[in-house]
Amino acid sequence: MRPRIPDNPLAIVRNLGILAHVDAGKTTVTERMLYLAGATYKRGEVHDGTTVTDFDPMERDRGITIFAAAVSCAWDGHRVNLIDTPGHVDFSDEVERSLRVLDGAIAVFDAVAGVEPQSESVWRLADRYGVPRIAFVNKLDRAGADLDTAVESIRRRLHKAPLVVQLPIGQEDRFTGVVDLVRMRALVWADGVCSAGPVPEDLLAQARRRRRLLEESVAELHAGALEEFCARPSMSDETLAGALRDLTLSGAGLVVLCGSAYRDRGIEPLLDAVVAYLPSPLDVPPVRGEDGAERAADPRAPLAALAFKVNATATGRLTFVRVYSGTMRKGDTVLVTGLVTGLDTGAGRTERVSRILRVQADRHTEVDLAVAGDIVAVVGLKSARLGTTLCAPGAPLVLEPPSTAEPVVSVAVEARRSTDADRLASGLARLAEEDPSLAVRTDAETGQTLLSGMGELHLEVAVDKLRREHVMDVSVGRPQVAHRETVVRGVSGLLYRHVKQDGGAGQFAHVVLDVEPLDGGDFEFASTVVGGRVPREYVRAVEAGCRDALADGPLGGHPVTGLRVTLTDGATHPKDSSDLAFRTAGRLGLREALRASAMQLLEPVVEVTVTVPGDAAGGVLGDLAARRGRISGSSARGGTVVITAVVPLAEVFGYATRLRSRTQGRGTFTTRPAGYAPAR
Repeated sequence: MRPRIPDNPLAIVRNLGILAHVDAGKTTVTERMLYLAGATYKRGEVHDGTTVTDFDPMERDRGITIFAAAVSCAWDGHRVNLIDTPGHVDFSDEVERSLRVLDGAIAVFDAVAGVEPQSESVWRLADRYGVPRIAFVNKLDRAGADLDTAVESIRRRLHKAPLVVQLPIGQEDRFTGVVDLVRMRALVWADGVCSAGPVPEDLLAQARRRRRLLEESVAELHAGALEEFCARPSMSDETLAGALRDLTLSGAGLVVLCGSAYRDRGIEPLLDAVVAYLPSPLDVPPVRGEDGAERAADPRAPLAALAFKVNATATGRLTFVRVYSGTMRKGDTVLVTGLVTGLDTGAGRTERVSRILRVQADRHTEVDLAVAGDIVAVVGLKSARLGTTLCAPGAPLVLEPPSTAEPVVSVAVEARRSTDADRLASGLARLAEEDPSLAVRTDAETGQTLLSGMGELHLEVAVDKLRREHVMDVSVGRPQVAHRETVVRGVSGLLYRHVKQDGGAGQFAHVVLDVEPLDGGDFEFASTVVGGRVPREYVRAVEAGCRDALADGPLGGHPVTGLRVTLTDGATHPKDSSDLAFRTAGRLGLREALRASAMQLLEPVVEVTVTVPGDAAGGVLGDLAARRGRISGSSARGGTVVITAVVPLAEVFGYATRLRSRTQGRGTFTTRPAGYAPAR
């Protein structure tokens, strides 16, 4: 007898992520939320290596989040599923995979630094997936912390309508609590205990003024609130809270809270805001398949779930899935569609769900079923990969998988002992299976095995994981960047004839190509052939051949980008023309056209933000210039200088050590990808 579906309305479920720049305090925020919700019995600390979500030894050694970790807790009668995401730019793909399956997010900002480079990057990712957010300005206890300055940086760089719903009580080391502007009460923390009371007399006038400004801002954005704002002297608390929720769900407004997670101040109202403002699975649009079919968040609907994370261990595979609709039970047979190994996108394989696990970071609790809105791990799926869809066999569906960025840095990896060569290959394959932003290939010229990723730290972590989990001694070469080639000046009317006759059916294809630079894109193909001289199916084959030719350019065998190819003419043979012949003509014809064009080598560049003491700024500027950096901005902040520059990625390798030596260990820097630029 199958277990009965529990009476658990989706309205009380919140699936959210914690997003931030590295060191903004999001892991500490997560730990305090778990502790206050009763999910843990003691406060975890990043510096002590005792956090729940940063459980991997590599994360505890480095003091940063590397892998997205899922945890759950209960607050005010609601079930909150949390994913703590990485903040370092090298792991932005891990953030994107998490955002793909989340309904809402908390964006954490440093009260001193405000919006930082990776804050902006993860914000744009959330914009791409339409994830509603609230903001939490953390570290108000730090010297130089200023809520208004941080909010202004949010307004200037991220969102035009931040709605501040709290007023700090005290500044820096005297920060003790907040005034709740929605309910007009003071929340004060002492020894980790929150107590509510009336607004202090010395803050009452300021609190009333800020409450009025909040009402005005909400009325400008919300029609229902505007009606009450015009009709009454003051907006009711219920109307204001309801309008804030509506504006959060639509993205028209951004609720901003503040506090200090490390000092246990401001977390309870943050949890209240999660429940009050962020969406449940019922509040988000139905999930849509690639064929346009929709599935609503209903446990009685056909199953639809997306695999967003895979842990391939020696003892088995854990597939983390978000269930969008339907119910998945232990022992059920599901259809795995999408990016299944060896199958087309629309094809699939049936698999049996042997176990379903409720995940609490590195601890798992077995459950009998998972319903719409759940985030769980499934054991027993052999063909499922990151981005595949799990659906009911009688109602197939393919959900859009998370996108994967192109790797930009490569290192050569080899086993020190020849007997470990096979183990190295299987270990690298497992790494790439867990993290699609890692790529493994063999260099055709040198025979070396190359591991490619998003940055130095990304590759360092991957190799460290290889050594720890596979107990393997490997040697690693110097990092190499992934260059590209582009067209500076193209050619017109290049004629290529592909004729092959070696017995039996021959091959004949005649194409005329124009090649020109393309601004703001990777590749475009067009056809201006008239009169049916090249049939439509052969035009598609020519395009496929041209895309094949982009894999290696004439300058150094690097991928080619930034060009437009136009098929202007061609000819066919009644018997010998075929898709294969025209695809070959497209590939070889474009290669010949590229050799005749003026080409340019491109190298990846990054935007570097360096924060240094004022007396060291001159030396740092000179060093960036020596690294072929282009300075794009410089501003003073207290006793420090913040320098922004665009620098070739190859010149950033080893920069941390150089910066520390120039600033006596007082300088810090962050990077984020800035595309490609001509190599100099």
